[in-house]
Amino acid sequence: MPQADIQIILVSFILFTSLLLLVSGKISVDRTAIGIMVVLSLTGILTPGEVVSGFANPAVLTVGAMFILSYGLIHTGAVGFATALVLRLSKGRKAFAHIIILFTVAVASAFINNTPVVVLFIPIVMGLSCDCDFSPSKLLIPLSYVSILGGTCTLIGTSTNIIVSDLSAVYGFESLSMFELGKIGVPIALVGVIFLLIVSPKLMPGRTAPVCELDDAKTKKYIAELIVPEKSSVIGKTDIIDYAFDSFGLDVVEVFRNQSIFDPARTPLTLMQDDTLLVKGSAEDLVSALKTREFDLAHGEEDMVFGSGLKDDLIVELIVTPSSALLSEPLLSTDLNDDSDIQIIAIRSRTSYYSYRKIKSVRLEIGDIILVRCPRHKLEKLRKSSDFMTIEDIHHTIINKEKAGMAIGIFAVVVLAATFGLADIMVCSITGVFLMTMTQCLNLKDAYRSLQPDVLLLIIGTIALGLAMQKTGATKLYADFFLSAFKGMSPNYVLLGIILLASICTHILSNNATAVLLLPIAISTAVSLGVNPKPFIVGICFGASACFATPIGYQTNLLVYSPGGYRFSDYIKLGLPLNLLVILCAAIFIPMVWPL
Repeated sequence: MPQADIQIILVSFILFTSLLLLVSGKISVDRTAIGIMVVLSLTGILTPGEVVSGFANPAVLTVGAMFILSYGLIHTGAVGFATALVLRLSKGRKAFAHIIILFTVAVASAFINNTPVVVLFIPIVMGLSCDCDFSPSKLLIPLSYVSILGGTCTLIGTSTNIIVSDLSAVYGFESLSMFELGKIGVPIALVGVIFLLIVSPKLMPGRTAPVCELDDAKTKKYIAELIVPEKSSVIGKTDIIDYAFDSFGLDVVEVFRNQSIFDPARTPLTLMQDDTLLVKGSAEDLVSALKTREFDLAHGEEDMVFGSGLKDDLIVELIVTPSSALLSEPLLSTDLNDDSDIQIIAIRSRTSYYSYRKIKSVRLEIGDIILVRCPRHKLEKLRKSSDFMTIEDIHHTIINKEKAGMAIGIFAVVVLAATFGLADIMVCSITGVFLMTMTQCLNLKDAYRSLQPDVLLLIIGTIALGLAMQKTGATKLYADFFLSAFKGMSPNYVLLGIILLASICTHILSNNATAVLLLPIAISTAVSLGVNPKPFIVGICFGASACFATPIGYQTNLLVYSPGGYRFSDYIKLGLPLNLLVILCAAIFIPMVWPL
């Protein structure tokens, strides 16, 4: 067998093994990326210099710098004006609150990495859901979706656009300018936001936020876990929401059985012995329910007490952030567990619920919610932690707020300099990081933590894999295979196919990995057809960001999963039609702006 064919087989094996590992999550993405580089080097497909060339790639440096700049804007409170604006204009006006939040997130995500924007707005949505009387689950998935749509409007809106732009220059074509994608990104985002405002209230579930009314109501309410004991008369009840409220004055939020989560408002459920109910109610109502012996406290009397002794305690939800240092760590090994003033009540993952007595082996993941009770004076510690975002209220204390104007000024200079071509975007972004650290808008320790090294390593590893595919001829082989499915069709249909392929891949892989792997195939396809490659390059930008139908393909989708109490099917119901809408709009608009 010729050496070239052996190398193509090896690269294909590495590619599909990498895809399998990235999809299954058996190995973390950064380890997978390092493994790609090691195997490509050991097999001799790439030289050592080629393997590590991604570390010097402008896209990696630019993306890392943008992570830091985004953190600087959040850290100084420069983006916090949105919170005050929403509170001031929308209090008590549900529909108006939805419009303001979605458009604000879309605009912010066009200039700032959308993950911290969504992190900022989740507490806002949760707090406003209490004040404006709407379910946060009606808005959290749309919040994630509009952040993705907003990110497609500018070069710096998402790291995917930066990567595609820089790789386009590497392959000998023009890079993208700052607002070039906005020619079709803005219309598509507007169509998407309008679609979400009309459709999401009808399709999204109406889950109540557990923390609403816990602190500010006239009668203070508590969250508790009640277990159904043997011989309880509630066994066999199917109308548990009405029954618990009419008989005990308690609101049933969720039911947990064998670590699975059930929303009784959405899923008809017959109560069984040992079911655990997450309920909300006043101290008097909880004590009264316990005296009837129809329920027992899931944690035992020594762990949960209701009464005046807890007047300064709060029930708080903590959501694990993408930048948390505790990811993949056991909850019981964290400082949170070691603090005697903070009581861990339970943890909720995307699909499971664990009471304190069952979480010894649980490792934290993005979007997990930790339910804790803590004294009011401990809130500052929780709020300042970058490992969690606090959902107990939306009045966060933002440190270094006096530096907000400086941070906004530095970021504006970076955008303007890159827009008018005064310097390369990589140089502009690195200069912005230097200025933010020198002006103390953020310290170096926080800057390092905001880098998201797993994302950067994934980009570096997939760049090496893309280089190997191009060097061995695998890219041309895949392009020819893809073209065979569109044989005889016009370039417009081939472009539609490329965008569709990118969208499918981005639901399985990350959007960055999808862009790096498919861009050389898209360019080779355009060259083979004898048409302008620019529409295909732009198509990869929109296709790789069109990730709405599952929670696992995009970080922000994953982040709102647990706070919204969603199911996988909720993403399909709302995300699939939005996905098709974006793909069709992109396929129609792109050739109008960049002729084939």
